[in-house]
Amino acid sequence: MNFLKRFRSKFLVSAAIVMISACASESHRVVESATVSAASSEYQGEKQKIIVGKFSNRSDYLRGAFAGNVDKLGNQAKLIAKSHLQQSGRFTLFDRESSETLTQEAKLSGTSQKLVGAEYAVVGGVTEFGRKVTGDRQLFGILGSGKSQVAYAKVTMNVIRVETAEVVHSVQGAGEYQLSNREIIGFGGKAAYDSTLNGKVLNLAITEAVNVLVSDLDNGRLVLN
Repeated sequence: MNFLKRFRSKFLVSAAIVMISACASESHRVVESATVSAASSEYQGEKQKIIVGKFSNRSDYLRGAFAGNVDKLGNQAKLIAKSHLQQSGRFTLFDRESSETLTQEAKLSGTSQKLVGAEYAVVGGVTEFGRKVTGDRQLFGILGSGKSQVAYAKVTMNVIRVETAEVVHSVQGAGEYQLSNREIIGFGGKAAYDSTLNGKVLNLAITEAVNVLVSDLDNGRLVLN
C-alpha cells in the first residue's frame, strides 16, 4: 500500500512538472544585424564633418490616400543611415534634430554649447520599395504547398557641399529579403505576414549604399575637402 502511495505521489509530481513545462517556456537569442564593412576596421584618416539631412520615401509604397502625413519609411531610412555612416568611422556626424533637447540640457548643467558647422550633408530617399507573396501547390495541394514573402528596397544617397549646395557625389544600394516556408502533407509551418522584413530589407539596402560611399572615399573616386 505504501509503495502504491509513493508511486502515485511521484507520478502526480512528475505530471505537474510536465504540464508546467508545456504551458510556460522562455528562450532568447541575439540576432546579428547587417552593418557596413568598414565598421570592423579601424580608420586613421581625416574624418569629414557631416549631417544627415532629409530622407524621404519616393517609392509607391505607403504613399496612398490612407498613408497619413508622417513619412514612416523615410524617417526609418534616415535613422538607419545615421547609424551606418557613424559606424563606418569615416565621418564626424552631428545631430541637428536633437538640438533643442541638447540646448536645454546644456542650460541645466550650466555649460555653453560649442556648435560646429558641418562641411557636407548627406540626403537621400527610398526610390523603390515593394513586397510580394508567391506560392506553389504540389498535386493540387495534396502533396504540399509553399509560400515565400519577398521584400525589395532601393535607396539613393547624395553628398552635398554645404557651402555651395553642390551635389558632389551620389550612390545607390539595393537589397532583397525572402522568408519561405513549406508544408508537406499536413506537416510544416505556416508563416504569417512578417512586418519586420520591411526594416530588414531597408537596412540591407542602406548598408550597401554606405559601403559604396566608403569604398568611393577610400579609393579616391570621392574627394571631400
